[in-house]
Amino acid sequence: MSLIPLTIKGISYSQTQTGAYALVLSEIEGTRTLPIIIGAFEAQSIAIALETEIRPPRPLTHDLFKTFSDTFGIVVKEVIIHKLVDGVFFSSLICEREGVEEVIDTRTSDAIAIAVRFNAPIYTYENILDKAGIYLKVEDEMDIDNKEESSELPIDFEVTSPKKTNDFSSVSLKELHNQLNNAVANENYELAAKIRDEISKRP
Repeated sequence: MSLIPLTIKGISYSQTQTGAYALVLSEIEGTRTLPIIIGAFEAQSIAIALETEIRPPRPLTHDLFKTFSDTFGIVVKEVIIHKLVDGVFFSSLICEREGVEEVIDTRTSDAIAIAVRFNAPIYTYENILDKAGIYLKVEDEMDIDNKEESSELPIDFEVTSPKKTNDFSSVSLKELHNQLNNAVANENYELAAKIRDEISKRP
């Protein structure tokens, strides 16, 4: 079976599943999307890796994996989502060290978090997209928090961006930058992303 390349479409809240977050992958050369419900830590880790302006003061677990791999000459070449059983996705890291290739089993959420850090391509098979792929309109919001990874979504599942409860309109630009630095220092990345979005709107 040929491999189908995927790209990360976004990570979004579900308003119909309390506390759930969907990592949405999409075909690079197609219109199907593959939503995968993931845990809080993995969602945060993926979102942080995709950010260009926000960096945690301490390395996350997946950052440590990247540093460890670089130190010992291990390269993650690609990630393959190769199996779907009872609503759970199974993935593999294809790694190489000194010309020797190894295949390592991993949770899909961890695999994606690592792939982003290595700039490694993500693939799946046609039969998995046939089973779990859907046509879904998603806003590219990078937000975070809890649920186990699974393909079992209710029929009325709707991926949406979270409602913004913070009003920064009366806060000065200088204060916004201070709040952004504090949010990053406190590892509150959800708030940091909202502050960053407000800063980007300012002239």
